[in-house]
Amino acid sequence: MPSPNDTSGRRKQAALNDEAILEAAREVFLNDPRSPISDVAKHAGVGISALYRRYPGKEDLLRKLCHDGLRRYNAEAEAALAEPDGWTAFTGFLGRVVDADVHSLTVHLAGTFTPTPEMGADAARSGELADALVARAHATGRLRADVVTQDIGLVLESCAAVRVPDRARTAELRRRVLAMLVDSLARTGGSDLPGPPPAPGEFAWRWRRA
Repeated sequence: MPSPNDTSGRRKQAALNDEAILEAAREVFLNDPRSPISDVAKHAGVGISALYRRYPGKEDLLRKLCHDGLRRYNAEAEAALAEPDGWTAFTGFLGRVVDADVHSLTVHLAGTFTPTPEMGADAARSGELADALVARAHATGRLRADVVTQDIGLVLESCAAVRVPDRARTAELRRRVLAMLVDSLARTGGSDLPGPPPAPGEFAWRWRRA
């Protein structure tokens, strides 16, 4: 245990506690978004007071989890846009976002808290980045012409829906599903996709508070 005057030790312990809290919150809220915040503290092995010092309420914790996921998505998209080949950038981006498991949590928690203006700005940025990635993939001639940016959200949510008790096996199965979906995205010829494509903002309803 750090001594009372060991500020670096206390900061390190606080960082470890925060990491444990966020990891526990992911597990708890993936199983049941309605779980009380006390379940997170119990799962993390920290006192409820230690949790409340970092996150005054459940909404603060939910916002942190979802905003972290949004930032990860944007960081992966920005890194992909720096790659020279548009198709490799596009498919690599999908793989990294699936591996990061960003969508499992955001889809579960959408509408359970009030987003901040900063989250709104980052969400708008994510749309711009996705548009750019899809445009570059189209420019290569390898992405089927009837795919729109909003279809990418459907791909990612489809992969996120795959979940078994074993984490490693979940990752394997999600990669398998993604490989099948990427093949369909790259398909040439054949029939057109049925129905009109998702419209911009069509899934925004889920973020409205009940």
